[in-house]
Amino acid sequence: MELSDVMRTTGAVRRFTDDPVPDEVLERILDNARFAPTGGNRQGTHVIVIRDRETRKALADLSVTGARRYTAQVKNGEFPWNPVKPMKVTAEEVAATEAGPYLPFVYCGAVLVVCVDLNVCAAFDQHLDRIGLIAGASVYPFVWNILLAARDEGYGGVLATVTVAEEPRAKDLLGIPEDYAIAALLPIGKPVKQVRKLTRKPVAEIATRERFDGEPFRA
Repeated sequence: MELSDVMRTTGAVRRFTDDPVPDEVLERILDNARFAPTGGNRQGTHVIVIRDRETRKALADLSVTGARRYTAQVKNGEFPWNPVKPMKVTAEEVAATEAGPYLPFVYCGAVLVVCVDLNVCAAFDQHLDRIGLIAGASVYPFVWNILLAARDEGYGGVLATVTVAEEPRAKDLLGIPEDYAIAALLPIGKPVKQVRKLTRKPVAEIATRERFDGEPFRA
């Protein structure tokens, strides 16, 4: 596929057929994705390829904690899990909210758990009075490359993070060292329906000239 076509049609895939994802396909996906840039070219990423159904079900079950809060906040008209505005629903309301496990982990061909070594991340924003984001530059280009490479192979996936609300338990389950963080869990499989067109805001709505409040950027 042309690069622009891959970029414009790599949507979030959560429903998969029963088609397998062969090891050789996953290896090609990771072989291409590994050329993503990382801070200082330190390449501190590690991928756990999970096919075992019981392990995938356990990861899905660990997603319920994050999903309960997400669902409760959405029902209350909030933007869930945002780091700026305090949660308005109570812990009791969250606990009483019904939320199921993240089933794409169970019904995909494989789950790729992408970890990053925090020892090699340059987190320039670590002392700012806000949630840290910059360390993600050392892992998320690689994560997105995986999804682009999967699309190019005729497969799909989605960048899932809901299980990270239970990261300590997930790390125990998978034997992840203390100094590593889970950046993403990617269910990969053959899409039930392949997206051909995505809807996104036009450039003039997301880009401005010279300042945040500058004129909309247009050619």
